[in-house]
Amino acid sequence: MTAVCGGGECNAEAGHVLGRCRWGAGDATGPPAPAADAGSGEGHLTNLRQLTFGGQNAEAYYAFDGSRLIFQTTREGVPCDQIYTMELDGSDATMVSTGDGRTTCGYFFPGGESILYASTHLGGSECPPEPGFEMGYVWPVYDSYDIFTANPDGSGLTRITETDGYDAEATIGPDGRVVFTSVRDGDMEIYSMNGDGTDVTRLTNRPGPDGGPFFSPDGSKIVFRAREIAPGPELDDFNTLLAQGLWRPTALEIFVMDADGGNLHQVTDMGDANFAPFWHPDGERIIFSSNSRDPEGRNFDLFMIHEDGTGLEQITFNDTFDGFPMFSPDGRHLVFASNRNAEVEGDTNVFIADWVE
Repeated sequence: MTAVCGGGECNAEAGHVLGRCRWGAGDATGPPAPAADAGSGEGHLTNLRQLTFGGQNAEAYYAFDGSRLIFQTTREGVPCDQIYTMELDGSDATMVSTGDGRTTCGYFFPGGESILYASTHLGGSECPPEPGFEMGYVWPVYDSYDIFTANPDGSGLTRITETDGYDAEATIGPDGRVVFTSVRDGDMEIYSMNGDGTDVTRLTNRPGPDGGPFFSPDGSKIVFRAREIAPGPELDDFNTLLAQGLWRPTALEIFVMDADGGNLHQVTDMGDANFAPFWHPDGERIIFSSNSRDPEGRNFDLFMIHEDGTGLEQITFNDTFDGFPMFSPDGRHLVFASNRNAEVEGDTNVFIADWVE
C-alpha cells in the first residue's frame, strides 16, 4: 500500500478513492497561491502560501519546534514516493530517504535529532507493483514496509520493525513514543513502541481498518481513522484481501482513545470517508479531511470538531481535494495538501496558511 499517516492515505484513500489527490513533484518556485479569505468561506486561513509546485506532494508534518517540514513526494528521476525535508517557505527541499523502494509517513522526533519513516527498500530497490483490477478496486498493503529511524540528513539509517507484514503510518508523541499501523497479527491495528522499536504494545483489537494515528499534544490520547466491520460478507472480503496484502477502500470515521488503548470512542458519524485527523494544539479539537459534503464523494474538504463530537465546522471550501492537515506547534499556522491551484489536473501540492481563530 501507499500508506496514509493522516495515513500514509493520499494514494490510498484520497488518491484511489477520489481519483483526485496524487503524489508528485515540483520545486519551490512558481506562481503564488490565491489567498484564502472570508469571501471564499475560508475565514480561518489567511496569507495562504504554496510550498511545492507540480506533481504529487503531501503529508507534510512539522518538526516539534516548528522550524522545518518533512513530507513525501515523487520527483523527477524518483519513480515513487520518497521522504524529503524543506524549510517553511518551501526552499531547501532535500531527500532524506534512500531513494530505493517506496516510502511513506516521515516524522521528526522531539528535539529534531532524528527522523522516522516507513520504507519498502529492503524488499527491493524498485517501486513495488500496483495491484490490477482483477478483484475490483483495491489498494496494496505492502508487506515489505518496515519502519526506520535516521539522522535528519538521512544518514545512520536503523530498522526498528522486523515482523512479517505491513508496518507503517508511524508518528511520534512528545515523549518520543511511536504509534503506528501494522498487520502483524492478521488485522489492520494500531500499536505503540519506544523510539528504538522495543516495548511494542497493541492498542486496538477490532475487525477492520484501524490506522493513521497521531498523539495529542500532551501525549495522553491518540486520534485515528477507522471502521469496525461486523461479521458477514464484508468482513470476509476484508480478511481475504488483507491476507493477500490488499484492502478495498471503505467508509471511515474518526476515533479517539487513550495512549494505552483505553477509553476508545467515536468522534464523527458523518458517513463516507473521514481521515487524516490531527489535534489542534489546545488538545480539545481535531481537524480532519472528509468528502461527506460532496454527493459524488470526490471532493474532500477540511473540517474541525471537538473531541466529544460537537461543534463540527467546515474549514476549507475549495472544489478540489484538501487533506493531511497539521497545525504548527504554536497553533499559529496550518499546513495541508491540496489539488487547488494545480497547473495540471490532479497535481497535489503543499500549502501553508496563517490560522485565524
